[in-house]
Amino acid sequence: MMELKKIQSNSIGTLKESSLHAALKQWYKEPGDKLEEPIDGYIIDIVRDNLLIEIQTGNFSSIKKKLENLTESYEVRLVYPIVRDKLIVKMDPIRNKANTMRISPKHGTYYDIFEELIRIPHLVSKMNFTIEVVLIQIEEIRKINGTGSWRRKGSSIYDRKLVKVLERKQFYTPIDFLMLKPIGLRTPYTNIELAISLNKPLRLAQKMSYCLRKMEMVKVVGKKGKAFLFDF
Repeated sequence: MMELKKIQSNSIGTLKESSLHAALKQWYKEPGDKLEEPIDGYIIDIVRDNLLIEIQTGNFSSIKKKLENLTESYEVRLVYPIVRDKLIVKMDPIRNKANTMRISPKHGTYYDIFEELIRIPHLVSKMNFTIEVVLIQIEEIRKINGTGSWRRKGSSIYDRKLVKVLERKQFYTPIDFLMLKPIGLRTPYTNIELAISLNKPLRLAQKMSYCLRKMEMVKVVGKKGKAFLFDF
């Protein structure tokens, strides 16, 4: 059972900011840091001396142009949380009390960074750009209101709260991402073979190969049937 002691935040942050984003910002904050600081027309989550720290809990497409512009002049660190453990709490909207609680069977890993990295692989080669992936535990609050997706059986996500930061890994260069390749993967490989080695869906293996190609860490060396063969 996951630990349920929450990391408290004294500030909800900016308008429309999620509880998860606000809590991560407070967790990362160090003495002397400036929060919500305007830089070149953008609001920066954390400014630490010459370092700009952006915490992105969603799609990288919405922050792509911002990162491209800021990395032209500043050192930028993009923090991306991946949910390793999730406690799902379904709330009764009438009584405003928890109706059910369960641990999600899905557990995120560092490989899930490739789900979003496909939008900005070109930035990884920049000397002043770093990605920090943080594995976390969260509590996902759902309200039973009949308006959610069929997968959530009529409940909609109301909030996501940070429970615990588990571990972090920083990626400075394309080589750091290459180090995520499975030890037992034989080369040349197909995306299907990569997916099996990762124990992940084929679509994630395809995104990983795409990103590594864009970073010039892997190349296409032939075909196996209709599938491309990749090598490092």
